[in-house]
Amino acid sequence: MWSKKVLLFGAVLALKVSFYDAVLFKFTNFQCKSYNESWYVINYYRLKAVSRDRVLLNMNGTILHPAHNIQVHAKVYKKANGFKPWVLESTADVCRFMKKRYDPFINIIYNIFNKFSNINHTCPYVGLQFVKDLYVNPELLILPFPSGEYLLTGRWYFDKKLIFDTNISFIFLEDLLKRT
Repeated sequence: MWSKKVLLFGAVLALKVSFYDAVLFKFTNFQCKSYNESWYVINYYRLKAVSRDRVLLNMNGTILHPAHNIQVHAKVYKKANGFKPWVLESTADVCRFMKKRYDPFINIIYNIFNKFSNINHTCPYVGLQFVKDLYVNPELLILPFPSGEYLLTGRWYFDKKLIFDTNISFIFLEDLLKRT
C-alpha cells in the first residue's frame, strides 16, 4: 500500500518538475524613463543574459525626497501586430498595498520581484531602491498565460504626479511537447 502511494507521489512530482521545465520565461527588453529627476534619478537599468534561456533584470534608482503617497498603474499588453491591451490592468496605492496586500494582480508582480529587491517596507520611501538579478521562477506565475510576447508597463506617481515609467518586455512560452 505504501509503495503505491510513494510511486504515485513520485509520478506527481516528476510531472510537476517536467511541467516547470517546459515553461520558458525570458526578458527581452527593459526601459525606464524618469520625468522628474529632481525627485527620482534612475542610476542604471539593464538586462544581463547569463544563458540562452535566462536573462537577469537589474535596476537601480534613487528617490531624493521622502515619498509618502505613491501610486502605480500596471498594465499588461500582448503582442499581436503590435502590443495590444490585454486582460490585466490595475492601479494600486503602494503605501497601502505594502501594509495589506489587497490587489491580486499587483501581489503577483510583487511576489515575483520582492526577493530580489529592497522595496519591501512601508512608506516613506527615500534613498537607493533597487532590483538586482531578477529572474522569474515559473512556480510564482499563478495565472495561466497563453504563450506569446508581453509588455508589462508601470507608471509611477508620487503625490499624484507622474514621476517615472518602467516597461518590461518578456516572452512566455509553454511548450509541453518539446521540453518533456
